[in-house]
Amino acid sequence: MAELALAPGLMIGTGWDHFTLIDSGHGRKLEAYGTYRFIRPEPQALWRPRLAEWSADGEFIPGSDEDGGGRWHFNRPVPREGWPLARGAVRFTAACTPFRHLGFFPDMAPVWDWMGERLAGCDAAATLNLFGYTGVGTLSLAHHGPVTHVDASKKSVAQARANAALSAMEDRPVRWIVDDAVKFTAREVRRARRYDGIILDPPKFGRGPEGEVWRLEDGLPGLIADCAQLLDKDSRFLFLTVYAVRMSSLALAGLLNEALHDLPGTIEHGDLAIAEQGEGGRVLPTAIFARWSQLNRVER
Repeated sequence: MAELALAPGLMIGTGWDHFTLIDSGHGRKLEAYGTYRFIRPEPQALWRPRLAEWSADGEFIPGSDEDGGGRWHFNRPVPREGWPLARGAVRFTAACTPFRHLGFFPDMAPVWDWMGERLAGCDAAATLNLFGYTGVGTLSLAHHGPVTHVDASKKSVAQARANAALSAMEDRPVRWIVDDAVKFTAREVRRARRYDGIILDPPKFGRGPEGEVWRLEDGLPGLIADCAQLLDKDSRFLFLTVYAVRMSSLALAGLLNEALHDLPGTIEHGDLAIAEQGEGGRVLPTAIFARWSQLNRVER
């Protein structure tokens, strides 16, 4: 039976050569993506900035709607088609999207490392990436075996495949699937499929390729219940992240505890965060997570 750890924890990213959180405060953050610097909204940066002045190539100006909207304002030329970045062997394209993001989520870096630790020594572990976006997590998993990458956006899946080519990993055993994550997972249950690990990063609200409506609070319990049926006592992990919701990580952990109570291992929860660069750098929370895992290696 899985053991639920009630005390929350932190997974803190520290940046790397191609990404840095430079400063934050007054509801904004200043980041470096390679040679370009950007300012983006960050409601959880309640403190004052450490630096007196910020210089950036571009800034995302949010709209009046708290759920989205806004536009980029550029002070200097930035390639519209994007520019290459890397983390380890995984290469990918960063670009200023209409949704304020840069084509990947840098705060997920410690999650990619954590999954790799659970699959250490494996080259045939079958994993599933739901809401896989542009595939940086998928390519990290592909070092350990076949990956099924699912996203409802044709554009995101196309970018994920382009990132695989950029990383010289197009020959890795990845299934690139454009589909509604909920429907796909339900079909996998009916097919009696199993996975060694599952990662999912569902949005607060979204639409599938055929107009399916997703609302996190309504859809997440059923999706997690189906994910649980794709795991067994030999599986290694399930990792769930949630952004921009008024919800506790303990609530997510309780949901996993209900769905995975028959499996061994541990259920943990807490905050994802990124540390500012330099001495005295603060830790900026970005999302909440819940995860189930057991450390025994996959041998298949």
